[in-house]
Amino acid sequence: MTSEANPAVRSVASVGECMIELSGSGSGWKMNHAGDAFNTLWVLRALLPQTVTADFVSAFGTDPFSVEQIAFMAANGIGVSSSPRLAAYHPGLYAITLEGGERSFTYWRSQAAARRLADDPALLAQSLASRQLVYFSGITLAILDVVGRKALLGALGAARGQGALIAFDPNYRPKLWADRKEAQSAVNDALAHVDIALPTFPDEQALYGDRTPDETAARLARAGVREIVVKNGPEAAWVRAAGASEEIPAVRVGNPLDTTGAGDSFNGGYLAARLQGVEAPRAAECGHRVAAATVQVYGALAPALALRSAFSGA
Repeated sequence: MTSEANPAVRSVASVGECMIELSGSGSGWKMNHAGDAFNTLWVLRALLPQTVTADFVSAFGTDPFSVEQIAFMAANGIGVSSSPRLAAYHPGLYAITLEGGERSFTYWRSQAAARRLADDPALLAQSLASRQLVYFSGITLAILDVVGRKALLGALGAARGQGALIAFDPNYRPKLWADRKEAQSAVNDALAHVDIALPTFPDEQALYGDRTPDETAARLARAGVREIVVKNGPEAAWVRAAGASEEIPAVRVGNPLDTTGAGDSFNGGYLAARLQGVEAPRAAECGHRVAAATVQVYGALAPALALRSAFSGA
């Protein structure tokens, strides 16, 4: 795997919420920063050359936790573009509790600044301008109100019109939505702006009642998405691109420590490979390797060196 991105790739962005993450138990809690859209950008930042700008587009507070979060991003080569700072809000918080390698989450996010990321449509559009790739998720949609979703889709449409590829993981989380109908409507609207869809089959099964990953891929193709990768946990991913479909086996990990962020890491590995000119099926292999590296560490953010090693197949 080459480490050189396509020279046309100068700037990528991910839109969503970065929360304070607590992982561990008892007196051993560890604080970090994570959230599905941020996790994917973390991987992209690790796998793309430093000459490629990587920005996390959101909204932030002005409290010490927000200041530290922005500083953490900057220290790891991630900017925040024109994301607003809002004094009345602060980062959301979630805690991961583990049983074996499986996890459960407890959230505190009602006053999260990220919920206001689309309040200024012009500022949001400015943050997404002149990108080669913009990534967002169903959680990005879910934390916004109806007006905010409309503003986000408008900014994505403008970025796409300027030549950006738009990548999307529907990432259905029922607790974030009033009901399935609202979630379906929002996701369907978003798909009209999407070039690359990266759904997870159990999510699509829960949201749409799909019976197989191939059925998910076919439905998304009918919606106009031209490149689709249906993830399925430790099972094979179903890749549909360039008029062909192929199953790509996952990388088996015997005793995963923590599956948090595995799908997000797959997305980052896949997109990094595609930006470097790798064909979709082989890019899915890269995604699987990166996801396997992530489940072997606690928390959602694997060290950059481990991600690069997995990506290259070393």
